Amino acid sequence: MSDLVQQSVLRLNQLLPLKARQDRLSPELRELHREVIRSLVMGGRPPAREEMAERLGPDQVDAALARMGADDLVVLSEDRREILGAYPVTTENTPHVIHVSGQTIHAMCAVDALSVGPMFDVPLTIESRCRVTDSAIHIEQEGERIVAARPPTVRVGVRWQAPSGSAVHSLCMEMVFLQDEEAACRWHGGDLQNHSLFTLDQAVAFGSRFFRPLL
Repeated sequence: MSDLVQQSVLRLNQLLPLKARQDRLSPELRELHREVIRSLVMGGRPPAREEMAERLGPDQVDAALARMGADDLVVLSEDRREILGAYPVTTENTPHVIHVSGQTIHAMCAVDALSVGPMFDVPLTIESRCRVTDSAIHIEQEGERIVAARPPTVRVGVRWQAPSGSAVHSLCMEMVFLQDEEAACRWHGGDLQNHSLFTLDQAVAFGSRFFRPLL
């Protein structure tokens, strides 16, 4: 693992300690959280309340959602009764569209989009846009391997910041695709203390090492 990847995993775990939060859940909630991620990726939707009730009991669903939502392990609807997403994927619209297992789902950020293939060892396609130029970005991936990228010069950028509320609506907004080095330089403006730049392979390694432990 490169120093950049290793340091980035540590840095993100300090800002968004998903694995540590998951480990503090009861065994039943921990397995439910894993099932939420699997259901979103492989089925294109979160488990329904009825499915969660079968696991936990009908009187435990609201408490389970409240606990996972408070830990930012899942993103909840406005009424806090339904799951919208669980890192790395969401049913909410984002710039990062993933076609996987016959489903279409959205990733919460660029790093998240590249993490789904390694997490489940599946082929997928990512459609996104450059944060700077708004140019289309197309990536084909099989597990950890990048099969094709258009343009081939795509980079991933991260602007490091503490989450404000849910990370999907703060930190994740600053984990982006960039079409090439020129766009990347315009994006970070020379501030490499608060910004990190990755090749696609580095971003895949970063994301997979952060997210795989959740499963």
